[in-house]
Order: sequence, then C-alpha cells, then structure tokens
Amino acid sequence: MTAAQMFDLTGRVALVTGASSGLGVRFAQCLADNGAAVALVARRADRLAEVKARIESRGGRAVIVEADVRDRAAMQRAFDAAEAAFGTVTILLNNAGITHGGRAVDMAEEEWRRVLGTDLDAVFYWAQEAARRMLLANKRGAIVNIASVLGLGVAKGVVAYATAKAGVIQLTKALALELAFKGIRVNAIAPGWFVTEINDEYLSGARGEAMKRDIPMGRFGEEHDLDGPLLLLVSEAGRYMTGATIVVDGGQVVALKG
Repeated sequence: MTAAQMFDLTGRVALVTGASSGLGVRFAQCLADNGAAVALVARRADRLAEVKARIESRGGRAVIVEADVRDRAAMQRAFDAAEAAFGTVTILLNNAGITHGGRAVDMAEEEWRRVLGTDLDAVFYWAQEAARRMLLANKRGAIVNIASVLGLGVAKGVVAYATAKAGVIQLTKALALELAFKGIRVNAIAPGWFVTEINDEYLSGARGEAMKRDIPMGRFGEEHDLDGPLLLLVSEAGRYMTGATIVVDGGQVVALKG
C-alpha cells in the first residue's frame, strides 16, 4: 500500500464540530482535501457557509448544520443531516471548545458549567452518538477528540479548561477500551499553543515572545502542523491505534517534564 492509499479518505463521511473558525476550519479542509465528505457543525451559519464554499471550490463535498454542541436535539439533527447527505458518519472530530480566564476563587458556577459543558460533556455525548450510529450501521470508524497540553500540565487562570481537557484524555481511553472490539477507534490530539482568532491577541507582543522561549522549537504551532496527526488517526495509517493521545506542541511538555 502506498502512502497516498494509506491516507486516502475517499468514501468516508466526517463530522467536525466547531468547524466555523480556528483549527476546526483547517481540520474540515484537511479531511475534505483527502477525500472525505464533511458535515460542518457550529453555531455561526454564515461562517459555516464560507467554509463550505471553500471546500467545494477545491472539489470537496460538505453540508452545514447550525448547532450548539451542548444542545442534544441539535446534535441529533446534525447526524441526521450528515446521513441524509452522505451516509453514516465514520469519522467524528470533536473539536468545539471554549476557554476562559481568571482565578479559580473568582470563578462563577455558571462559567464552570459553561466550560465543562462544552469542553467535556459535549465531547462525550457526540462521541456516544457517533458510536451508536456506527454500531447500528455495522461500520468501523474513528473518533478524534481535541484535548490540549493543558490537560497534561496546568497553568494559572484556566482551571475549568485544564480540568475539562484532562477529562477528555481519560474519556478517550475509556471509550477506546469499550469500542475497540467493534472496530471503532478513539484517539485524541493534544495541541500546544496554536495562534487562532480566539487567542491571537493573548499570544502577541512581549507575552507571546516570552512564551515562545519556553517551547523548544521556538515558535507557536501553525494550523497545518496538525494535518499529519489528524490523518494518521482517521485513516488506515492508524488502523492499530486506539486510546492514544498525540501531543503536538513543539516539545513544550517534554521541556516542562525535564
């Protein structure tokens, strides 16, 4: 089997949450460029339409579904729409997430629940639904959850986010263990610092330069740095991988561990 054949996603159906901005846009484009039909899910329909148009301009296929990942009814509609357009979803990319800032002692209960609801609860519910439908259709597939290096080591001011991402890593292992017997693989990617529109201001200027000095490769991640890990986990190239978390951080975690 050639490398091109190994990573080819032709005939696969993918669903990407948080597909209207940031890394989600790149994930969706990468999957489509390699042959998958893609269901794009996010809250901003206008942004999704732009992503869909971009994918189709490059010869790909996409459908959009406006949904908040915390809305279970909207989740059902998203999977139904993907199935109606392309067939059973066999690749789920749990990418949607939010962050926050501030001291733990000042964090309101509503903010804690908002972050955990989006970054952990929804990851489970969407993975659960994808697995149920794959099992019903007797399909093998791959679920990829987007974790973070903050799920492996913490920083100040992100207590809910770090807790949720640590939970995602453990959830990935638990789901992998239960679903492996049916050929459904569950893995995670833990990115380090990647500049996106939600953090570009925070990572700019003197603060950003100081943060880069703590990264052995001396730079922040660029969106295409995640293409390889993603394709590995969803394609035949990673057919014997499950329960793994791939860290993509320029060596940041290694440096912290010493």
